[in-house]
Amino acid sequence: MREPLPADMFDELCPSALNPIRFGDKWAPLVIHCLEHGPRRFSELRVPLKRVTPKVLTQSLRSLERDGLVKRTAYAGATPHVAYELTPLGRSMLEPMAVAYAWVEEHWEELLDARESYDDRAHVDRAG
Repeated sequence: MREPLPADMFDELCPSALNPIRFGDKWAPLVIHCLEHGPRRFSELRVPLKRVTPKVLTQSLRSLERDGLVKRTAYAGATPHVAYELTPLGRSMLEPMAVAYAWVEEHWEELLDARESYDDRAHVDRAG
């Protein structure tokens, strides 16, 4: 049996939140990361992705499925359920994502400083 996904897997200030390299939607890389070690049910994904509404998580999963990165499997039986897993194409995203996350970790302070500076300037521009 796989380990459950940790509830604090994606802290609000985790490097993934600052990653300027995006594909799909904002949550796609986090979903892919959650599926790295095997299939997960929707309720399992909701634990670390608690900041994502169920509707938005569903949209992200559908988008990833449409792009061929995630496979959705429906299971019939006494307790029907659905599981999501990475396709080989989705797995091929893991290495470039690891490189992007390493870059974010290396430039964490610069990214935070740049965003803070921008937000400060934007606040002054709106107030003035």
